[in-house]
Amino acid sequence: MPQKTDFEAHKEEALAIKEDEVKVPYMPVGIYIQEAEDLVKWAERDKEKLVAAGLPEGILESIQSKAGALREAQSIWMKERQERDEAELEWKKRSPEAYEYRDEMLAAMRYAFRHRDDLLVKVSAIAEGSGHADMIQDLNDAAVLARENADLMMAIGKDESFWEKGAQLSDEMADLRAKANGEKFEESQNKLMRDRMYTLLKRDVDEVKACGKYVFRKDKNRLQGYFSNYNRK
Repeated sequence: MPQKTDFEAHKEEALAIKEDEVKVPYMPVGIYIQEAEDLVKWAERDKEKLVAAGLPEGILESIQSKAGALREAQSIWMKERQERDEAELEWKKRSPEAYEYRDEMLAAMRYAFRHRDDLLVKVSAIAEGSGHADMIQDLNDAAVLARENADLMMAIGKDESFWEKGAQLSDEMADLRAKANGEKFEESQNKLMRDRMYTLLKRDVDEVKACGKYVFRKDKNRLQGYFSNYNRK
């Protein structure tokens, strides 16, 4: 079954997990998935004895499906993280230009409105504040003010393209900032879904391991397959 199909098959079950029961992976997800799939192959040989000891029927097949669902959930989250990282790099590359253009707009308007105290007060209000969000808002506010007083701007050689560039920069930088921030201030829904899928898989994996450790507690050769190689190392 394709991983995307596995994901959809277990999505509702994953969402039904109570928040205080959601677990976070204690090892790299790729390694955990591989160990879960290895466990299935190992336990298939012992299936009759495990089922006789109370292991639910179909749990090995469930692990295979849930492993695929977790792999898909991990891929979705990693894609989000990659996009956020790329946006952060683009922000670092372009933000100096945006700050510089904001300052250029303010300087131009101070000169263009030098005989209008009422407009200079508005320019001063735009110039107040600091930070990325403020800069983004400044660009748009400056564009609006310049647009409303186009005759004064054109008198100093600044035409429509000047303030429209500011408005465009504001939109573009706002979009970049949103992508870069992503879920920095609250957990990503994709990350939470990854954890939920991990929790689903872990429940079954733990059940098989517990059963195997009990059934083969006196058989070291078979017992070893019910422990994590990652944890051993």
